[in-house]
Amino acid sequence: MMTLAAEINNSSPEKLLSPVLSAFWDQPDSWTLETYERHEGYQGLRRALAMSPDALIAYVKESGLRGRGGAGFPTGMKWQFIPQGDGKPHYLVVNADESEPGTCKDIPLLFANPHSLIEGMIIACYAIRSEHAFIYLRGEVVPVLRRLHEAVREAYAAGYLGRDVLGSGLNLDITVHAGAGAYICGEETALLDSLEGRRGQPRLRPPFPAVAGLYACPTVVNNVESIASVPAILNRGKEWFTSMGSEKSPGFTLYSLSGHVSSPGQYEAPLGITLRQLLDMSGGMRPGHRLKFWTPGGSSTPMFTDEHLDVPLDYEGVGAAGSMLGTKALQCFDETTCVVRAVTRWTEFYAHESCGKCTPCREGTYWLVQLLRDIEAGKGKLSDLDKLNDIADNINGKSFCALGDGAASPIFSSLKYFREEYEQHITGRGCPFDPAKSTAWADNHKEVTA
Repeated sequence: MMTLAAEINNSSPEKLLSPVLSAFWDQPDSWTLETYERHEGYQGLRRALAMSPDALIAYVKESGLRGRGGAGFPTGMKWQFIPQGDGKPHYLVVNADESEPGTCKDIPLLFANPHSLIEGMIIACYAIRSEHAFIYLRGEVVPVLRRLHEAVREAYAAGYLGRDVLGSGLNLDITVHAGAGAYICGEETALLDSLEGRRGQPRLRPPFPAVAGLYACPTVVNNVESIASVPAILNRGKEWFTSMGSEKSPGFTLYSLSGHVSSPGQYEAPLGITLRQLLDMSGGMRPGHRLKFWTPGGSSTPMFTDEHLDVPLDYEGVGAAGSMLGTKALQCFDETTCVVRAVTRWTEFYAHESCGKCTPCREGTYWLVQLLRDIEAGKGKLSDLDKLNDIADNINGKSFCALGDGAASPIFSSLKYFREEYEQHITGRGCPFDPAKSTAWADNHKEVTA
């Protein structure tokens, strides 16, 4: 198998794109059942229903599909964890509560092509023997909510949902649920509590959702893109899927390119492409500016610098370089951006969104914000930098869920790569990028525009 890394020197950047989920987003009425069926929609479902549920799980497992929600856990293996013959209802819950700063792939996907998710959900429910599935959507995105409701209605009318789906004996209902805008509900157990009508707070694990999830029954929680990728695998074959990407991270995925770039947007490409290649396709950074730092998977992943432009954007490559692929939210910042200001804004977000259930996160994020605000305003002390690192270390790996880890990541990585800039805020009594407080900004600006 030729991996993406082997193709880099033999292909133009444009040829590395692989539109599958986004293949017909630009077509009129792309969200309708008619358009979806015209592009081989629901063909994967028919092939899946011709297999036994266990064979279907094994097929998805062999394809190497990994969860696209951040953790990269093998999708087929997650389905396999559901106990069979236990006499309990089984549930599929799709996590569409996309709210990580910089992450913007699931909402455009649902807006332009909701039937890819619905078809994937039917396949997944057949595999895990579920008769009821839920889509937990971020409640603020009302246009997407309306399109999802309409797509579910179309699927019922066409016989893809309801009783005896396509004569297979599968009975399936899908419920679309709008959340109330809490970032913590993106954590799978907090999402389940919210779906049950309780306050969204993470649960202690074990038991894991596969054993006691929604309504204390076996539950699979998957990301939108993970489930939406399944129909293409069934329709075109696992060999086709594994021919893309790298050996341990096969397939295609959506990269969300945003920030100070010429052409921000969704770029669907095989796993393992580099940011340098994506910037080549998108016209690079905005004219007259250069890349300073970027996030490979949203603000909760350790930041990278321009030294990491050629890191393969797959789970292993990004991990080996010291970060996480996460949701593939590539936020790019140029040299006019103050690192301290960016990290402060992110930390304020995490402090605000902390559910307060555990002490490390509740207290730690609060104190991180106080220190960062002082440093940004030029009121900090050099000893505050060690204190920042110490507080972040007391949050990382010690909080109830991954929100605490996400809040600590920008602290660790920014101090690693830009400690000098933090010190400049302290010794220079203000932000070097604020023209009202420092001459450093003016010098930097002259350098760029010269």
